[in-house]
Amino acid sequence: MKIGYPCINNSISRNSPSTFRLVSYSEHKLAQTIEGNLIHLNRILKYNVKNNLLFFRISSDFIPFASHPICELNWCKHFQTEFVQIGDFIKKHNIRISMHPDQFVILNSPNSKIVENSINELKYHCRVLDEMGLDATAKVQIHVGGVYGNKVEAINRFTRIFNDSSRLIDNGIRKRLVIENDDRLYSLKDCLSINQETSIPIVFDNFHHELLNNEEPIQIALEKAMSTWKMSRDGFPIVDYSSQNSVKGKENKVRKGKHAERIDLTLFKKFLEETQNLDFDIMLELKDKEKSALKALEIKTNKYCYCAC
Repeated sequence: MKIGYPCINNSISRNSPSTFRLVSYSEHKLAQTIEGNLIHLNRILKYNVKNNLLFFRISSDFIPFASHPICELNWCKHFQTEFVQIGDFIKKHNIRISMHPDQFVILNSPNSKIVENSINELKYHCRVLDEMGLDATAKVQIHVGGVYGNKVEAINRFTRIFNDSSRLIDNGIRKRLVIENDDRLYSLKDCLSINQETSIPIVFDNFHHELLNNEEPIQIALEKAMSTWKMSRDGFPIVDYSSQNSVKGKENKVRKGKHAERIDLTLFKKFLEETQNLDFDIMLELKDKEKSALKALEIKTNKYCYCAC
């Protein structure tokens, strides 16, 4: 079991911005930003290895405007050496890597332009991982998308687009794409129906499952999600872990579905106990990032040490 966190390390200071606005675009500024992002990612990965946090999600804005028509810089060629070096470091230390495009990536949209833009964004994410020389265990994770008044048709549209090679879903995307159950529209059961038609692995989100489910107990639900992964190709299944933020908003109410700031040690221990016979990698979607990951790693280490004794 590897434990990780997404995109940002709050323990490492950064001097240069990670992205910029379209109105400020220039090829020189883009090259400067990418160079800074590569240097910073290298620092994060070294921190993670030192602290045995061997799962990391690279930010989607790693290459700003990469899928936008304005971007004409051949960033792959320009930074080829840096990408190879980072990839070699990742492979040497057996780090698990993933990426998670923003919510505007919607493959099942009835709008063909949105689908085209989504495919281009997925190609960019896969290209980053390809340039690092990472195998198919490095995944690109998305939500299924919208319902658009008819969930059955929306699911069918997703599977048609994914399976139709004329829609430009090439092998680079097919081998890396994974979907997750969400908290409002697509439950684990819905994702399983998509998997049956596409073989796309399912990332199990425990918090989303608490908010939207079909009354499956956590271990049974996780086992179903894990069954969609082919170990020889996909590596260990991925679980997104978080819990409800208990902080009240302006109206003195807790906003349902908001991720917690930090790990609840009692809840995390309970989760490990409920899933103790299963092996998977955990991405902690908590606001304090590496701080919670370090606490989770300590709990996991002590747990397995205790069991072994």
